[in-house]
Amino acid sequence: MKLNSLNKLVVGGFLTAWLAAQPALAQPVEIDSIVAVVNNGVITRHELDQQFAKIMEQLRRSQRSDAPLPPRQVLQRQVLDRMITERVLLQAAEATNIKIDNPTLNRALTRIAEQNNLDLPAFKAAIEREGQSFEALREQVRTEMVITRLREREVDSKILVTETEVDNFLANPSLDLAKQTEYNLAHILILAPEGASPETLQELQAKAERARQELLDGADFSRVSTVYSDSQNALQGGGLGWRAEAKLPALFAQAVRGLAPGEVSAVLRSANGFHILKLLDKRGAEAETVVQQTRARHILVKTNDIISDQDAADRLADLRERIVNGTDFGRLAKIHSDDLSASKEGDLGWLNPGETVPEFEQAMNALQAGEISAPVRSAFGWHLIQVLERRVKDMTEERKRMDARRAILERKSDDAFDDWVRQTRDRAYVEYRLAEQ
Repeated sequence: MKLNSLNKLVVGGFLTAWLAAQPALAQPVEIDSIVAVVNNGVITRHELDQQFAKIMEQLRRSQRSDAPLPPRQVLQRQVLDRMITERVLLQAAEATNIKIDNPTLNRALTRIAEQNNLDLPAFKAAIEREGQSFEALREQVRTEMVITRLREREVDSKILVTETEVDNFLANPSLDLAKQTEYNLAHILILAPEGASPETLQELQAKAERARQELLDGADFSRVSTVYSDSQNALQGGGLGWRAEAKLPALFAQAVRGLAPGEVSAVLRSANGFHILKLLDKRGAEAETVVQQTRARHILVKTNDIISDQDAADRLADLRERIVNGTDFGRLAKIHSDDLSASKEGDLGWLNPGETVPEFEQAMNALQAGEISAPVRSAFGWHLIQVLERRVKDMTEERKRMDARRAILERKSDDAFDDWVRQTRDRAYVEYRLAEQ
């Protein structure tokens, strides 16, 4: 059965590659052992062998599958390093009480199924008919969602964009988003540890040059990404999607201007390591000036060591019942909301598309004026949302400022996240035991 829309998954775009990479359901193993200690957790030989088998299957399915691979030991260490980084991120998420409960996970899986014109039971059956483990898929989706929320909380929410930055952006004619070329890019990242020695940097640059040469020799980008890249989406082909030039880091923007579709950049050096870009396609930008705005208010309950996800959801469910039975939403927002908007009875004012996190916006867009949502989970906690009214507005100037702010944020975000991941990994206690076996 052909699943035709899996690459549209909003939590990471990894699913097509994941399905392609799955071998038949794993056979039981007789002996297990520890290949790495990560803070207070471990990675076992069985876990490593399973992940290694997936990646080898993906490499076999990629183009130019006859191209030589690095020695097994080298590739295995690369896979283990990625697993360690993912484990460090999941531990950081657990420490800050970021979780994806089963109802939220099921809604994400239902969206995937709907994109393939299936309901969830039919989607599960289709996966299992192909010899794959649906439970393994569920957990991989959960992991991607957790890391997305971790990024929103620890990185994106802390990036500041000043009015001066917006003014300077708009004053630069070359950054006019209405006239910007958009680029569809794929990316390989070779991370450099903080304080790396000149010898280590030289080795990492040589590794990046080898990867680039393989691309120039015709190797499939997703294959090279799988083998070499330290990026979080390395196993999904390294795609960055469509980005306007102004939304790219300056280093990337300068590199892609001279590329034609299909061409590969030189190796680029940043504070985080070494980068290779491939231009997949480019197009002229399409600027919208008329948008639908929503005026909404909400009650936010944040989770912590004392208030669990279930506690927050139950608390909001009780508040919703009181509102439906006649209690004023604004009065309850003043008393119970953990958001700064509590002083304004939860009123968030007029919201433009893209101004709130996806979970909030999706729930808000599904409401009619006056309607109140069920409890909604986001990276910031649990929300009860009420739509007050909607309008369509020509907001050319406002839109320019909003787009400029978003472009600056996106430009900062990728570098900030890569840097945060590197620092988080460097602070972790990691003990390799692979070589001992």
